[in-house]
This record gives sequence, C-alpha cells and structure tokens, in this order.
Amino acid sequence: MIARRLLYLNTHRLSAYAWRHGKLQPEDSFENGAEGLERFRSYLEANRRSHFSLLANVAEEGHVLETIPFLKGGDRQALITRKIGQHFLGTPLATAFPLGYEKGRRRNEKLLLSALTNPGHFDPWLQRLQEAEAPLAGIYTVAQLGGQLLRKLGHAQGRCLLLSQQDHSIRESYLADGQTLFSRMAPITDSSIAGIASSFAAEAGKLHQYLIGQRLIGRDEKLPVFIVAYPPAIPAIDNACPDRGQLSFSIIDSHQAAGKLGLRSPPEDNRSDYLFLHLLATAPPRQQFADEPLRHDYRLSQLRQGLLAAGLVGLLGGLLFTAKEAFDTRALRQETLALRAGEADLNWRYQEISATFPQIGIDTDTLRRLTSRQTEFARQQRQPGPLYQVLSRALDQMPNIQLESIEWRIGRPNAGNSGIEGNEEIALIKASVIPPRAATPRQILASFEQFTERLKANPDLALKVLQQPFDLESGRSLRGGDGDDGASEPKAFAVELIRNITP
Repeated sequence: MIARRLLYLNTHRLSAYAWRHGKLQPEDSFENGAEGLERFRSYLEANRRSHFSLLANVAEEGHVLETIPFLKGGDRQALITRKIGQHFLGTPLATAFPLGYEKGRRRNEKLLLSALTNPGHFDPWLQRLQEAEAPLAGIYTVAQLGGQLLRKLGHAQGRCLLLSQQDHSIRESYLADGQTLFSRMAPITDSSIAGIASSFAAEAGKLHQYLIGQRLIGRDEKLPVFIVAYPPAIPAIDNACPDRGQLSFSIIDSHQAAGKLGLRSPPEDNRSDYLFLHLLATAPPRQQFADEPLRHDYRLSQLRQGLLAAGLVGLLGGLLFTAKEAFDTRALRQETLALRAGEADLNWRYQEISATFPQIGIDTDTLRRLTSRQTEFARQQRQPGPLYQVLSRALDQMPNIQLESIEWRIGRPNAGNSGIEGNEEIALIKASVIPPRAATPRQILASFEQFTERLKANPDLALKVLQQPFDLESGRSLRGGDGDDGASEPKAFAVELIRNITP
C-alpha cells in the first residue's frame, strides 16, 4: 500500500507528517531558507514513493464571487480559466468552487473563484517536489476545509463565522451552507490564554463589520460564530466572547471534535492544525489549487498503481484457476485409480469364477459372440399363429374362397445382405374364388372384395392386393358379358398381409 504524507506550509516553515493507521505522526520541520530547502530535498528523496498532499495556511488568499452563463464541457472550463486570469493574473494556483445556479430562465451558474496570490512563496517547495519526482496529490487550504469541519460536527447550516488558531495567527472564515466564501488571517500579539481569548472576541467583531460593509450579510442579520478552542482555554474564551449584538458565540472543544472526527492524536495546544490535517487525510476535497503539470508525477503513480492492481488481480485469478484445475486433476486421478482398482477386482473375481466353468474348447470371446448371436436369433423367432388365426376366421366366413398357398416370413430381405430388416411379419396368400353356377364377374369381384374387407377389419393388419380375380385395365369398365368364357372356373388372386410385431 502506498504511504501517505501530509505537508503543512505556513509563512515561516513547512512541516511533514506521516499518516499511518488513522494517526498523524510528525516527521520533520523545514525552515523557509536554503538549509531548510536542502533538507526538504533529502526528505523527498528518502520518501519519493509516497503520495504527498500540501495544506497551506497563508495570508495571501483571494476570493471572488462570479456569475457565468450556463455552459458545459470545454466551453465552461475555458470561460472559468479566463475569469480566473482576469481576477488573479500571475498565479497558477487557483480553482473555482461551484455554488449552484440562479433561479431564472437563463440558469446562470454561481462560482467562487479562489487563488493563492503569492505563488513565489510556494515555488521553492514545489520545485523540490518536481525535481524529486514526488507525487503531489494536490494543494489545499485551511479555509477550504472549514466548511468540511463544520459539516462533520453538525454546524454547516446557514451563514456563520469560523475562528481557529493556526500557528501564531487567527484564521477567520465566513461560510454559507458549508462553503467558505471569504477568509483572512489576523496576527496574535499576545500568546497567553487571555490574549488569545480577547483576540477572538475582537476579530469576530471586525470581521462582522467588514462583511456588513461588503454587503455580504445584512446589518440586522443574526450571525453564529464558532470558535475552535483547546479545553484549558475554553473558560477564558467563554468569558471574553459573550453574545452581543447580532453575534452568537459557540465554542467547539478541539478534543471532542477530534473524537468525532476519529483523530487518534488530539491537539496538544490551542492550534487546530491537527484537525484540518486529519480532514485532509480522511476526506480530501474535490477542488484543489495545483495545476496538472504539478500533479504529473501523481498521475503517473496512479497509473502505475492501477497497472499493478490489474496485474495482481490477473495473477490472483490465474492462481485460483490453477488451484481449481489442480484440484480437479487430483480428483480425476483418484477417481481413475478407484476405477482401475475396481476393474482389477472384477477381473480377478471373473477369472476366479470362470476357472470353475467346464472346458468347452473355445475361447471366452468366441463364446460371448455365440451366446449374443443365439440371444438375437431367439429374440427374432416368431410364430405365425396370430396372423393365421385372422386368416382362418375370414376363410370360415367365406366358403367360396379356396386357399392355395401361404408364404410367411419375418421382415423383408435386406439388399446386399443376407439378413432381414424391419419389425413386421408378411404373409403372401394365393387363393381362388369358386364361383357358383352362372355367376357374373361382378358377383365374383364382390366375393373377393368381401373377403378382403374382412381381413382389413383387423386394425393390426395391412393388406396389399397383388393380383385380382380379373385383370382390369385402367379406364375400362366391367360389363356383364366380360368373362363369360370359363365363368365356372376358379378365379385366382393374390394378396399380401402385413402385421407389425410388438417388441
């Protein structure tokens, strides 16, 4: 996991902290000078794989409220860049905070343009970061995190003032609905608890009058004032800051605030540096002041970590797949061994049993084929009894039909093979119609048709006429004089009966 380090820059020095397991650990402090910058370079070389976030607490901050037309994409960004250049020419450390849209037909967007107006104070430190190729996640300000602090503590509704001690000065911020709209620093001349308490009271009144003069608030508007204080200093601040006029004071215990934020190393004095550093470490804001060239190494580090994470996921997936295949292979190998053992046991038992069989002079495979063939022949053997019974009943009912021959077989011969195919029995019946004296051909045909109809009455039989008693040509009608010659002679015919065999 990538180590995270926080840099806190004020007007005199830069302090470095390590963030480990939810706790801030001070590592070093560097004075604003040649010696301090050189030590900072060495510090970066030793920790160049860490991700750095810079929190600034300087007096040179600018804030401007702007309104732009409703735009999207590149057009919006180009207009914002132009507006920043108009108000803060000469500093690349600037950003824009969206404040929503006006309620109107045009839906103009409201913005807060903020900038660090003295980039020369940052340049030596940022230059060392770039030379060491240390990933810089962003540059943030204490004023920027004031609204986030109040939101975490449940005081972010409406307009209010937030006062806190940072280094040897008071950070004064004016917020609306959790967004800092104005911020400045005021020096502390008396560092005693009583002096700090009186400074809080005086600066609250001055800031209130300034906001009224700038028409940011109404003269009769009630304005809450939140003061972040160290527990031993709370009684003195409470006595120095009674509610007066339109100002209503509320004191935030820095130790209780640290507990709500999850900070394991609460402030050790009246300064609130640790609270804002903890907020930056746990929930950094989306907007920051560093431009993309300053964050180039950070983007490369993100890309590198993404590739490593993707490779690790691929490797883990490959290991899991390999483990699964190895498990399946082992299971199949065990199953194969068990089957082979079972086969060997069965073969041994078969050999043991077959040794008791009488010797018949042929091998086992030949005997197996013979028995299989015999079973097949036995299964194919059928008797013509059911078909003969149907035929005999029809002959009993038709005494003028004389049976001459029956050819019975199972299936039809298979072309090119000596076997048979089909699952049916076929009987070729040859017989004659014995006509009565002076019988006409129509009467003879009627007897033949009556005989065939009796056979067709059985649903298990199919009948096919192969030869009729008279040879009738297509398109020729049978007349009364046909067949007068030899009318008393038997008239031969042939039919084929087919019966499906139920398995």
